[in-house]
Amino acid sequence: MRLTVLGGCGAWPTADQACSGYLVEHEGFRLLVDPGYASLPRLLRHGTVDEVDAVLLSHGHPDHCADLNPLLRARGLSDDPPPSLPVFAPHGAADAVLALDKPSMLAGAYELREFTPGDRMGIGPFTADTWLLPHFVPNAGIRLATADAVLAYTGDTGPSPDIEHLAAGADLFLSEATYVEKVPEADEPYLLTARLAGRYAHQAGAARLLLTHLWPGTDPGAALEAAGEAFADPLDIAAPDLVVDL
Repeated sequence: MRLTVLGGCGAWPTADQACSGYLVEHEGFRLLVDPGYASLPRLLRHGTVDEVDAVLLSHGHPDHCADLNPLLRARGLSDDPPPSLPVFAPHGAADAVLALDKPSMLAGAYELREFTPGDRMGIGPFTADTWLLPHFVPNAGIRLATADAVLAYTGDTGPSPDIEHLAAGADLFLSEATYVEKVPEADEPYLLTARLAGRYAHQAGAARLLLTHLWPGTDPGAALEAAGEAFADPLDIAAPDLVVDL
């Protein structure tokens, strides 16, 4: 299994960083997870839009799904459109981005496959287990497994005992870490710190931790230091074009 980071910036993109976007590959199958703002141009550095085999959304915030629209436009409006793209999303999570165009315009470009967080799905060569994790909107924590590797991804989440189950023994734990050490009180139930991400990774016995969804302007070194207080194994920030082989 291979993970390529397209972006990992929280809330909005910066000049150097797209929002969440992750390409997960195994046995020639290319799964695009959370195509957030500005992730499509990054994706195009690694292949064509026709080479994407499926899309998986953790939740419906635009910094995790906005670039689904240009992806579908590029596929559906081409001279030789590829087959419909399976789009896996929690119920209602894709509604807003799919409503950006009239239904008939992209009707043949995608096939929406909605799920309830807690469901298990087969997506190409991956088994995808999901958990409902706390956020401002319904969010699915996602565990992608093959016979040889496990990738666990929180989407956006606040503190939850289910995070430890999600990441248990994972080869790579891709964890939201919006803030370094303290979440503002109003947002505390719905977002994580880098420090807490490190604790969850340690408790879960994950082999490697990758911090993502850092608030724009966050010092990456400070986030790594905070997470490293509890997690001593390989630790990094989700930076554009970072490739991790599991």
